[in-house]
Amino acid sequence: MPSLSVSSLSEMQLFKSLGEEQLVQLLDRHRESSHQTDQLIVMEQDWGESLFLLRSGLAKVRSYTADGDEVVMSVLGEGDVFGEMAALDGASRSADVVALTSLRLVKLRAAPFSALLEKQPGFALALARLEASRLRDLNQRFALQSADATTRLLDALAYLARKSSTASDPQASIPVLAQREIALIAGLARETASRTLSKLRTRGTVAVAEDGSLAIADLDPLVRRGLLPAS
Repeated sequence: MPSLSVSSLSEMQLFKSLGEEQLVQLLDRHRESSHQTDQLIVMEQDWGESLFLLRSGLAKVRSYTADGDEVVMSVLGEGDVFGEMAALDGASRSADVVALTSLRLVKLRAAPFSALLEKQPGFALALARLEASRLRDLNQRFALQSADATTRLLDALAYLARKSSTASDPQASIPVLAQREIALIAGLARETASRTLSKLRTRGTVAVAEDGSLAIADLDPLVRRGLLPAS
């Protein structure tokens, strides 16, 4: 993948309101890196003055309960930023970020990012919309904690599909992930997630490609469960 250019950055939703000079400012002394599946990128309680832009791949934001159980707070996809809160308020990182797939990252300096937020209302509004979208996703996932396994798994698959697509398409192809990861995102035991996924495949609701990637083939079950609006 070629190095991130000003024109490529300008095409990402978060940065569309910024001019060329401001984008150059953001990319000042940026660093790019590649990471493999399961690699820890950011550790909870670390200190950092940088933030990150995900160019490709998927990552998860996780924390742990007092009992040591892993909880996936959100999934990050292409064009998402993370680490921005610690970079802006000077506090320690609030969660781990771990690669779900192989991915490509851009490390940005916090100072120009913060300066542009103060001077560019459009940029600040775009970041606020991104944070609101994440909060909405988190609220829905927690609201489904008492739902049946099929509903929770369908919601998790649609969420992963949207994060795997720049068009936020719930029927986009989901990269090959360990079933444990899908189960964690759905809030299910791995065995329960495996049985439920097998059932959805048999019904034709979920399709599996030759490479093992998944896709939701039929959206009607999601609409009936209120996971998607009726068309």
